[in-house]
Amino acid sequence: MAETNTPRQIKFGAILTGTGGPGDQLRWLDPEIPGDASVDIDWYIEYARLAEQAKFDLVFIVDSQFITPNSPPHYLNRLEPLTLLSALAVATDRIGLVGTATTSYNSPYNLARRFASLDLISHGRAGWNVVTSGDAGTSRNYGLDEHFDYPTRYRRAAEHIQASQALWDSYEDDAFPRDRDTRVFLDPEKLHDTDHHGEFFDIAGPLNIQRSPQGQPVIFQAGDSNDGRDLGGRHAEGIFTHASTIEAGIAFRQDIRGRAAAAGRDPENVLILPGARIFVGDTDEEARALERAAHQQSNSFDIALAELGRPFGWHDFTVHDLDAPFPDVLHLAQRSFRTNAEHIVAFAKKDSLTLRQVVERLSAFHPSPFVGSPTTVADRLQEWFEAGAVDGFNVYVAQPAQFRRLLRDVIPILQARGLHRTEYEGTTLREHLGLPVPQNRHTTAASAASAVKADLLTAIS
Repeated sequence: MAETNTPRQIKFGAILTGTGGPGDQLRWLDPEIPGDASVDIDWYIEYARLAEQAKFDLVFIVDSQFITPNSPPHYLNRLEPLTLLSALAVATDRIGLVGTATTSYNSPYNLARRFASLDLISHGRAGWNVVTSGDAGTSRNYGLDEHFDYPTRYRRAAEHIQASQALWDSYEDDAFPRDRDTRVFLDPEKLHDTDHHGEFFDIAGPLNIQRSPQGQPVIFQAGDSNDGRDLGGRHAEGIFTHASTIEAGIAFRQDIRGRAAAAGRDPENVLILPGARIFVGDTDEEARALERAAHQQSNSFDIALAELGRPFGWHDFTVHDLDAPFPDVLHLAQRSFRTNAEHIVAFAKKDSLTLRQVVERLSAFHPSPFVGSPTTVADRLQEWFEAGAVDGFNVYVAQPAQFRRLLRDVIPILQARGLHRTEYEGTTLREHLGLPVPQNRHTTAASAASAVKADLLTAIS
């Protein structure tokens, strides 16, 4: 049974990025962060438990599988997500465990089995953040000369999700009587072949693992291109995104919910959870000063210039004149982070910017909306939520002291306002998020067939 949230409540996730991700490459200099945080299971356990104590819905683990020396510290040396989350599963009790895995370089059978295992180990707390891999160089780590193009990546992702969900339905929920008296372990009529034949995958099945208490892992997705939004609207239950204003958040949420409805889904079952950087001070002014100091600590023109190469297939921008017009490099992004690259090229052309000016604009200080005293931050989170811009927030755990202050000073205000739970009402991630348990397709088909048969018998009689 899903949690009953009256009034509707804000969902919270914690993004654990260890020694610092994109745009935050010097975060590891913070003395509170161990230099090996990204491979230190004790660090992950500590912050997962803190988030669980604050009754967060989930922890969120990002991933990619291609690096260069210019990659962020967290990317250079980090734990594989499902291995990590399996360790967190036995170190926590209730918090959801969401891990990133690519559909471009995994087979559905292998990935479905790994996520099903995590779901059982955690007693129904697993979530899969579906990505198609933006780093084009990943292909060379998997024996391919070239990364899939955009349309192919997203068609493959859609089929991968469908095949994985079919595999998760291999066993009906009551397929294992385990009756010692009758010596019956399995009811074979409730084990089903997958028999999937598509553009990219041919899978016989069945999967050799039962369904979890939440039926299937929760599907998350992140992607702002038209293909990405369409994939999210058709298949995702949680969307990880970014929004700079309430208006942008409302527009994105309405777009995704519209796509979900057009695909025949209930839009209420698609939750929008953008990333949020939160700074809390005794006063609004102090919090803004803390935010600016954090930016200054992590800001470096040389690092930003190198990191600019990532959406363009890790192109080396140091070969260009910094004070010449932004170079013609969009073609390098066609199999990489194309949407981000198109955005950069568009504003560079619009304002006739040089390469130096583009780097300066991208690395400039951009104040977060969620900065201030505890009351101010709680007010802003509530404002975005009640305006319909979000269903919740994925909070970056970048500054440990700031995360602890959020939990200590802001979350209790939201709890007092009835906007965040004071106790977990359920045990699974679906229950936390208010999402329905997917009914096994074979049970559904059998029920439908029985209903048709009953109607025919009634008509005959």
